[in-house]
Amino acid sequence: MKLHQQLLLSTTFVGLSAAVILKDSSHLKDAYDFIIVGAGPGGATTANRLTESPDVKVLLLEAGGANDGVLAIDVPQLCVTLTPNTPWDWNFTTVPQAGLLGRTPPFPRGIGLGGTSAVNCLVYTRGTKSDIDTWATLSGEESWGWDGVLPYFKKSEKFNLPVDGHNVTGQFTPEVHGFEGVIGVSVPGAARAIDNRVIAVTQELEEFPFQIDMNSGEHLGIGWTQALIDRGVRSSSKAYLAPKYLHRKNLDVLLYARASRVLPTDGALSLNSVEFQDGEGGAFKNLTANKEVILSAGAVHTPVILMHSGIGDAGVLAPLGIPVLVDNPSVGQNLTDHVGCSITFEVNSTKTLDELWRDDSLKNALIAEWRENKTGLLVDTSENHVAFLRLPEDDPIWETHEDPASGSTTAHFEFLFQNGVYPTMDTGNYFNLPVGAVSPASRGLITINSSDPFSTPLIDPKLLSQDIDLYIVRHGIKAGMRFVAAKAWEGYFVRPLANLTTDDEIDQYIREHTVSFFHPVATAAMSPANASWGVVDPNLLVKGVSGLRVVDASVVPRLPAAHSSAAVYGVAEKAADIIKAAYPDLFDCEL
Repeated sequence: MKLHQQLLLSTTFVGLSAAVILKDSSHLKDAYDFIIVGAGPGGATTANRLTESPDVKVLLLEAGGANDGVLAIDVPQLCVTLTPNTPWDWNFTTVPQAGLLGRTPPFPRGIGLGGTSAVNCLVYTRGTKSDIDTWATLSGEESWGWDGVLPYFKKSEKFNLPVDGHNVTGQFTPEVHGFEGVIGVSVPGAARAIDNRVIAVTQELEEFPFQIDMNSGEHLGIGWTQALIDRGVRSSSKAYLAPKYLHRKNLDVLLYARASRVLPTDGALSLNSVEFQDGEGGAFKNLTANKEVILSAGAVHTPVILMHSGIGDAGVLAPLGIPVLVDNPSVGQNLTDHVGCSITFEVNSTKTLDELWRDDSLKNALIAEWRENKTGLLVDTSENHVAFLRLPEDDPIWETHEDPASGSTTAHFEFLFQNGVYPTMDTGNYFNLPVGAVSPASRGLITINSSDPFSTPLIDPKLLSQDIDLYIVRHGIKAGMRFVAAKAWEGYFVRPLANLTTDDEIDQYIREHTVSFFHPVATAAMSPANASWGVVDPNLLVKGVSGLRVVDASVVPRLPAAHSSAAVYGVAEKAADIIKAAYPDLFDCEL
């Protein structure tokens, strides 16, 4: 039996109480002020914050199930088993990617409560000050800059000390974190055999400096991973739907309710009604919000819903027989994602995570420890350290290319230091080093080729379509090879699994092995209210219509050099305040 199948049969008792979540639309209220589509970081956060006002009625529609009590989701280290081709993933693939020799790699997207935050690999990084300041520039709204968004990053965050109780001095900067929020964030709670070696390299080689906190607005260097973990357990956006919130009488969550379209209500361009399929294979039903429909379906599904609702490129919609309400060619465009591949080394050590993946008795013992105490090797994600690094300022590439990073202190590539590889081999022990281009120049798109709202979307991130992205990954691999050649690793590495000696060999390897890091954004991007491009205005209202707003990764106008979930929590927390300010009589609160 495959590992993910074993885990599907295993349950934990740290999840939600399914009894407080609706699975049947017959129990819905007669009316709601806001109907939110999607229970990922955007939708769950917004639903939580809006229902802080007891007179505001909110319905949250989720296409999947509760994702409750699933061992593979709750145990941080098991994150690597959650995608692709599992029940918790939409199991998308891209269209053939020319930059990847025509391959169609997986494009993971989570389904069920938590969305992709329930299946990602948990790394919590916000990006740099210049990354977020670019949002302000692109949106024309100063409050979308770093200084305006940082309070919302902190508002969402519940930084918690690691479960092993070690001294965290020098591993993070408390001043830039929140401690009273909802989403758990922590530094590693179990030591790895390579920890001291990784830190030793930062003292040995100037190229790899130490960075105390990558969430401070400056991130260059190597530092301790901050991950979405709350006392040894994954912290997804389900935390915003914990029992104490679900017990609010003004919040309903309906599972297995897949939205297909938003619909006109009082006039052709007032789109505060939503059509959804009630249960798997069930009938289609319509609901109307008193105030707004909020799309939080994510960077893939939100533009798809918009297009099937008649908001998109008329040249795409009209031939499919979809009536065009708003001809907006920006819908689904500007898809931006991180891209990269791993280099793997055989090592002279048995203290790697490879043993976990092939020794059932060890795995069962570690799971038992986790169940009992929430301690041990399973309490962390795949890496205890992460690096964000740049090409040299005098690199010859700058003679012919513009810098794709947001600023001079923003990384071009990242490393993840993994003491073991999944899936592993039958024998041997390994060190894995994923290398990703985190300031990519390539831009792709999401589109449709059918009037069936549930047909599989066409996902074309155009990975490595810009030659500088290939150059950055190649440079990152070379930097990784210099990293493992440091004296701190003396005697540790046996051999690389791929013998890459020339640029041509490296480039071929990259094209053969590169995948999406599944951080897609910008497919319904924010822009100034009067701009002819973009999909939503700085208040996240969909341009050209009323009654419709978007709160998810699709509105982010530029992908930060960071793992994207932190960005969406910040966007959603800010969006909730924007919505409250738009209806002062309804919320009767001071912001």
